[in-house]
Order: sequence, then C-alpha cells, then structure tokens
Amino acid sequence: MRMVKMTDLPTKGGFSFDLCRRNEMLLKNGLQMPPFRKTGTTIVGLVFQDGVVLGADTRATEGPIVADKNCEKIHFMSPNIYCCGAGTAADTEAVTDMVSSQLQLHRYATGRESRVVTALTLLKSHLFNYQGHVSAALVLGGVDVTGPHLHTVYPHGSTDTLPFATMGSGSLAAMSVFESKYKEGLTREEGIELVAEAICAGIFNDLGSGSNVDVCVITKGKTEYLRNYQLPNPRTYISSKGYTFVKGQTEVLSTKITQIQQKVETRESGDAMEE
Repeated sequence: MRMVKMTDLPTKGGFSFDLCRRNEMLLKNGLQMPPFRKTGTTIVGLVFQDGVVLGADTRATEGPIVADKNCEKIHFMSPNIYCCGAGTAADTEAVTDMVSSQLQLHRYATGRESRVVTALTLLKSHLFNYQGHVSAALVLGGVDVTGPHLHTVYPHGSTDTLPFATMGSGSLAAMSVFESKYKEGLTREEGIELVAEAICAGIFNDLGSGSNVDVCVITKGKTEYLRNYQLPNPRTYISSKGYTFVKGQTEVLSTKITQIQQKVETRESGDAMEE
C-alpha cells in the first residue's frame, strides 16, 4: 500500500493561520517587534476638467532629523500614470518601481497604453500580501482611454476612488484646503494653484512636511512634471564665502609638536629612461 506524503496532498483553500500562531508564540517568548518610526509627508491629488494634478512636498525625515530637503515623492509609473508616495521612502520607491516595471512589460506584450486600474490592482495586491508591513501610502493618478482617474492606496491594501485626495502626516491640513475650495470643472491653472495651496498648508502646519512644492499635471497624451513649482522656504542667510572663522576664536588649550625624521634614499645621477 502506497504511503501518502504530506507534500502529495493538495493545498487547502482559504486563509492559513499558521503564521499567526507562530508570531503569537514568538511574542510570548520575548521577541521584540521593530519599533514604529514617525514619518512625515504631504501628498495630494485632484481631478480637473482635462486630467489629473498630483502634488507633494520635498522633505524626507529620518525620525526627528531632516535627511533631505529636496527629495522627489512623485514617482513615474508609466508615461500616462504617476504615483505620490508617503510612508517609508525605501518602501514607496521599491513598490512603485516594481509595478512600473510590470506595466512596462505589459505594454511590450500588448502594444497598448497602460490603464490606471491595472496599476491600482498591482499596487493594492502587493500591499495586501504584506498586511501593512510595507509602509507605502500612495496617491495614484493618471489618464487613459477611459478618462482621468485618481485613487488612494493604503498600506494594508484598501483603496478609494475620489475626485480629490490627500495622504500623509500633513493630509488633514491639505484636506481642509480641498474641502473648502474644490469644485468640479476646474481649469488646469486652477487645479495647479489649488494643489500648491494644499501642499503649502501641509508644509506650514505639519513638522514632518516641508521645503518645496512639486506638481505633476497629467492630461491626454501629455505629462508635465513641474519640479520645485514653488519654493516657499527660501534660505535668507546664504553666503558665497561659506562659514568664516576668525583666527583665535577657538581657545587652544595645549600644543605639542613632534619632529618626524624622514629617511631619503639617494641614487647616482643618470637618465632613468636608459637604465
């Protein structure tokens, strides 16, 4: 009689709770989970009469430290789709780059323009698989054959489809601008100015957001990435000479000079090229 191995059995459908039991056992035995790190960003998007406008601030934080004052948070997905990222910078970069590569391969295979819903499905499926441990909160926008689309994707994989959206630590300040001033049928210029105002609200009211305003305008057959569209925080103390310290400004407590004897080898004169 043939013995049936466990590997020969078909996999069971539905959810598997094996990892939940494992994790519970590890926590009971003293495993320390990675600590939560505060992140900061303001990202927004809105739909106007001809397309979509996305916006983001440019401050990257490392806990309480400003690591980069002029980073890019609006990521390329395809020529007609861009995505703003909030959360852990490495996670937003990796997820958007991975999906962008998959969209490129799909365009090669089909010869057709990428659809926004395709990017949305790939993003939320990937994030759902990791149950929020990939810290990427995204505002996805683009224009395809079915028109302009704007979506939000949360780290656990849930999504929203909205005419205007904000995410990140400065999202409440930005949403207050949208709630009071957004209207249907905005022109391109009105959409850009409203997005810039919403980002500025996040910059000036949220410590995790700051520096400059980036804007991306997507219309049918055209995409404009307006890098540093506004510079609301200019440095007013820039010196062309840099920092200057007058001699004697720092007290010298002690001085010790050690003479170094250097041994020099000498050789007879002659043309080195002839040796």
